[in-house]
Amino acid sequence: MRMRNLVATLGVAALALTVGACGKDDSPTAGGGGSTTGSCGDLHKFTVASGADVTGSPTFTKMKARGHAVVGVKADQPNLGYKDANGKRCGFDIEIARMVSAQLGLDPDKIEYQEIPSANRETAIGGGQIDYYVGTYSITDKRKKLVSFAGPYFVAGQDLLVRKSDTSMDAGKTALKGKKVCSATGSTPIQRVKDEQLTEASNISEFKTYSECVSQLLDNKTDAVTTDDAILKGYAANAPDELRVVGKPFSTEKYGIGLPLTDKALRDKVNAGLESSFTDGTWKALYDETLGKSGAAATPPSLEKY
Repeated sequence: MRMRNLVATLGVAALALTVGACGKDDSPTAGGGGSTTGSCGDLHKFTVASGADVTGSPTFTKMKARGHAVVGVKADQPNLGYKDANGKRCGFDIEIARMVSAQLGLDPDKIEYQEIPSANRETAIGGGQIDYYVGTYSITDKRKKLVSFAGPYFVAGQDLLVRKSDTSMDAGKTALKGKKVCSATGSTPIQRVKDEQLTEASNISEFKTYSECVSQLLDNKTDAVTTDDAILKGYAANAPDELRVVGKPFSTEKYGIGLPLTDKALRDKVNAGLESSFTDGTWKALYDETLGKSGAAATPPSLEKY
């Protein structure tokens, strides 16, 4: 089945270095590497800004000297951040990352991508391993003490992915008691399950990537995968005969672009670029080309500048 092949591929932790039309890649030893089946088609064409400058930003100075951006991403999230069968990176988050690069005057086709698991994002940003991170990264007060955020550029909600025949959790989070639940280590969703004690601790399983949880669900080793509905809808779309999203979101997840904590100049610049994309139609075009394929309409969120 398509989805079993997909999650099996996405679960591979180490693959050969792939250089695609959408930029060069590191070796995905950080976890979550892999590819989906099929091809994601052409990437959006961006005009690279000429003479771009971000006075007072050490991160931008480093990018400019290097000649390209180093961006942290996910690789196992259909329509958001993934690799197709040819090794090309695709999805809404990838396009947002490419747009930011172009707005900073750096060729988006030269981006160096690094696959960073959820639990390692703050370390990668704070340690200078990456310049910025775009990968379903929820803005929270706790994280804002370690990194800064531009955005949000999208708003999702935590939901449940279940086997299509299972109706026992149709009430949403209140039906999780006694159920086995899986999510990614270090993610906001799994922390919410723990904090709200939605099920017993012994019923919680965690993996580096969501695709590993989906594999557990397909193999009847867990009852539900929980994370943002935008992510879950991508998995359900790839296995419509086996999986479905419950459709009872129980949180508000504001996706931000993760940046170094003290680089306010870069945060302001990226926010200005996002704001421009909201008003000139670029954001909608990127959404329609990626996440919008699920059939769900969306509008740009309000920025939270600080």
